[in-house]
Amino acid sequence: MKVEETTMTQNAQTAVKNVVQVRNLAKSYGPLTVLKDVSLTVAEGTVTAMIGPSGAGKSTALRCMNLLEKPDSGEIIIDGHVINAGKKISPKNLAELRRSAGMVFQHFNLFPHMTVLKNISLPQERVLGRSREEANTKSMELLRRMGLAEKADHYPSRCSGGQQQRIAIARALALEPRVMLFDEPTSALDPEVGVEVLEVMKELAAEGMTMVVVTHEMSFAANVSNELVVMADGSIIEKGDPREIMSDPQHERTRRFLRAVLER
Repeated sequence: MKVEETTMTQNAQTAVKNVVQVRNLAKSYGPLTVLKDVSLTVAEGTVTAMIGPSGAGKSTALRCMNLLEKPDSGEIIIDGHVINAGKKISPKNLAELRRSAGMVFQHFNLFPHMTVLKNISLPQERVLGRSREEANTKSMELLRRMGLAEKADHYPSRCSGGQQQRIAIARALALEPRVMLFDEPTSALDPEVGVEVLEVMKELAAEGMTMVVVTHEMSFAANVSNELVVMADGSIIEKGDPREIMSDPQHERTRRFLRAVLER
């Protein structure tokens, strides 16, 4: 094989393995700098947990990955979709990017005037072009998986916080994304209810779903994630093996954060 062909093959393999690539991401709101030169790579089938103090830039970095926030500079590649901060993105490319990167928010973001079934089915009809029957079949399959089949005809207000978050996860999964982005999915829930959501996320991880999770759940970060990313003041200050970082953090800011969280 020629050298050029070998290089192309290696590059193709790298592209397949790395579902998410973020390069030199920066974001400011007026004089406030929120992200400074953030770069990370997420391999297919792995879980990356992002931790750090409030205001570190974790949620902003996650929201930039599917352009809910527009970065000022840098490059984002998700499932082969390349986004350069300085270039305009077409509505079609934006839709493809967001289909590839399913998002689960802290506060569920379900449509209150639609039934649970409709909340999950409508995006499939709009984004994937599925018929109502096909979408409903897929929705019911996911609701059974979440243990919520009996809630299909209910409205979100008649569901608990934990149930609403599992519905939101089902809605994101229904679009068959390549990566799931979770923005502190348990922080608005009581601890006992949050456990239900974490169990669903653990099952997804065990099945090989690529995930990026902003979280304060240290047990999940230590025991489920493959890589831990620690952010502070808009920058990544440490990243690597979760247990190694938690047992022997190299950065003083990481040590202070972990002490504060683990000693609560």
